[in-house]
Amino acid sequence: MQSIGISDGLSMDRLNYQHLFYFWNVAREGSVTRASEKLRLAQPTISGQLAVFEDAIGAQLLRKEGRKLTLTEKGRTVYHYADEIFALGRELTNTLKGHAGAMGMRLSVGIADALPKLIVYRLIEPALNQEQQTQIVCHEDKVERLLAELTLHGVDLVLADTPATTAIGGRVFNHLLGECGVAVFSAPQLAARYCENFPNSLEGAPFLFPTPATALRRSLDLWFEQRRIAPAVRAEIEDSALLKTFAAAGAGLFVAPVAVTEAIERQYGVVNIGELDGVTESFYAITLRRKVDHPAITTILENARDWLVTP
Repeated sequence: MQSIGISDGLSMDRLNYQHLFYFWNVAREGSVTRASEKLRLAQPTISGQLAVFEDAIGAQLLRKEGRKLTLTEKGRTVYHYADEIFALGRELTNTLKGHAGAMGMRLSVGIADALPKLIVYRLIEPALNQEQQTQIVCHEDKVERLLAELTLHGVDLVLADTPATTAIGGRVFNHLLGECGVAVFSAPQLAARYCENFPNSLEGAPFLFPTPATALRRSLDLWFEQRRIAPAVRAEIEDSALLKTFAAAGAGLFVAPVAVTEAIERQYGVVNIGELDGVTESFYAITLRRKVDHPAITTILENARDWLVTP
């Protein structure tokens, strides 16, 4: 077997895949206890084998934070390789059972948690429907952490509402997918009250806003300030799907991209009150290379520009 250089300055002549398997399960479960229950092994066995593996690697792979184990930077690198290794193992098993090519191509996508879920699905959908079968793996997190994963080859692509800056990720490239306007939505029982004299009717209206750290929230705050309209902030909700769930129950108004108006109205039972003139939301695909050579990413880029407006 060829040597695998996982630790700086260390060349491993032989990788113990059993130890790698134990580590992979502990990382996935977040604790030795849950991993041992899943594998039906004693906790001391898992802990001992994990310690042996870290000694062989020459680096700490997991650290304790409260009651949970989290990956170190080196641990994330090893984990992502392990994920690929065991995914290939499952594919081999399927092939031997007569299901050749069951997994097809694989695409790991990092999704900024501020992005509307319906927009994310519409961006990724063409990759699911292309002729060559593609297995999509989605990871949702803060942009900064996703960019760190991108540079470590933990994900192939990051979808975000802001471009990566030099300070955040100097080795990555931004691909502007496009932008679209936003509209105000509400449950039907609130709509009649705010449709008339829109957008002045939004003065004092109960609003469900995204959190202040998002690009959309900054645009909204500026828009309301310029028009001297002061909505009542009922809640600030980070997860866009949870925000819409609150709104569907009549908790307040919210804004969302007009490009998915029909899907939002159908899924959440809300109605479009009106568009906010001048407010847009932008969407970016961030990759390690300027030239994209992954067929699924190329499909995502090409199709996005068919329905998003390019500034």
